Amino acid sequence: MELSDRSLLRQACYIDGQWVGADSARTFAVSNPATGEQLASVPDAGVIETRRAIEAARVAQPGWRARTAGERARLLRRWHELLLANQEDLARLMTAEQGKPLAEARGEIVYAASFIEWFAEEGKRLYGDVIPAHHADKRVLVSKEPIGVCAAITPWNFPAAMITRKVGPALAAGCTIVLKPAEATPLSALALAELAERAGIPAGVFNVLTGDPVAIGGELCANPTVRKLSFTGSTEVGRILMQQCAPTIKKLSLELGGNAPFIVFDDADLDAAVQGAMLSKYRNTGQTCVCANRLLVQDGVHDAFVARLATAVAALRVGNGIDDGVTQGPLIDDAAILKVEELVADACSLGARVVCGGRRHGLGGTYYEPTILAGVTREMRLASEEVFGPVAPVFRFTTEAEAVAMANDTEYGLASYFYTENLARSLRVASALEYGMVGINTGLISTEVAPFGGMKSSGLGREGSRYGIEDYVEIKYLCIGGIN
Repeated sequence: MELSDRSLLRQACYIDGQWVGADSARTFAVSNPATGEQLASVPDAGVIETRRAIEAARVAQPGWRARTAGERARLLRRWHELLLANQEDLARLMTAEQGKPLAEARGEIVYAASFIEWFAEEGKRLYGDVIPAHHADKRVLVSKEPIGVCAAITPWNFPAAMITRKVGPALAAGCTIVLKPAEATPLSALALAELAERAGIPAGVFNVLTGDPVAIGGELCANPTVRKLSFTGSTEVGRILMQQCAPTIKKLSLELGGNAPFIVFDDADLDAAVQGAMLSKYRNTGQTCVCANRLLVQDGVHDAFVARLATAVAALRVGNGIDDGVTQGPLIDDAAILKVEELVADACSLGARVVCGGRRHGLGGTYYEPTILAGVTREMRLASEEVFGPVAPVFRFTTEAEAVAMANDTEYGLASYFYTENLARSLRVASALEYGMVGINTGLISTEVAPFGGMKSSGLGREGSRYGIEDYVEIKYLCIGGIN
């Protein structure tokens, strides 16, 4: 792994401004999913180290809260600038540990930095209210105050952006935070901590722990000092974390699983729909919570859409993400490719037709061929389970009402997409879809300026936008009497 600045490759936890190992001296390996090469060893921290990090955040909290929003913003802007200045090294580090193509990794660094910049400014706009009083001798005021020590648990599929989307608003609001990144991709998190330190963010304000997810996560949930937890990951784990947080009544932000429908109506611009499907389905090798999990195509354009999509998929290049021209990297690990194989086999056994792909790639390892399946039905597991791989299951529908019913036939409600040239239909369908986010004639919806989050079993709260910082504050009501 070639880096211009090797000091970005940190192999220690960051607690209270110090780079430290686990008390037990245990470590675990971080490997490149494209090659199997070991990249680094990081501490296998547990409960003791987590308590130490929480205590560091508690001690740092009053001082960080006391700074003005402008002072915090200046430090966050410096952190933002350092991310952009080190974009190439951060992208190479990400591609090495996560596998995504280098071009996508470069884009993620810019995306990650955008959240820091956005929330640096939003912190200055945490306005309160003056409410007309209920009595002449009273004044009613409302203020927004930092919630306190926060915790964040982030996934491996976007190892930089999912961190800044949580840490940015926490720090901007005046909170301190303890971060637990995914075991598969801790190096990006540690590099971000290195740059935060260089930016001048004080000791204890931002802490990063690598190690046992059960031990660290359990302590973050159970410890009463932590007042808010933000988690991105599976719905199954989200339910466990909710239960563990219940005794201490923590505020929760949960961005959980998805089962995104991608609807193509007869009146759609097919070329635009194919382009949107490629972005939504195959970005990050299909390993995103908002990627198209079910392609619902109306009868009149079904065959033409599938044919054009197959042509576009044939142009994808599978390989090591660091190599020029590669557009599809490996899946993250063996469990991921086994799940993809299971879901494809289940669909084929029930009558689905492989249009292209449908098997492991000749490169071996965890590479899987970009796949399209036609004739998929609701009886197949692909209809209800998140595939998290480069597989596009195509369902056929006849009427608009049928499409909406199929789209909503899931416990999830994160992202949805549809293509139509009919304005009235776009308004009807957007209103009817039970999803927190709806992309109309676009397959790419993520941005720092908009609220990201879902309905139903896809989670609680929103990240990004002016709404994102609200999850890191408490609302305090002041009633002042005796004013004559």
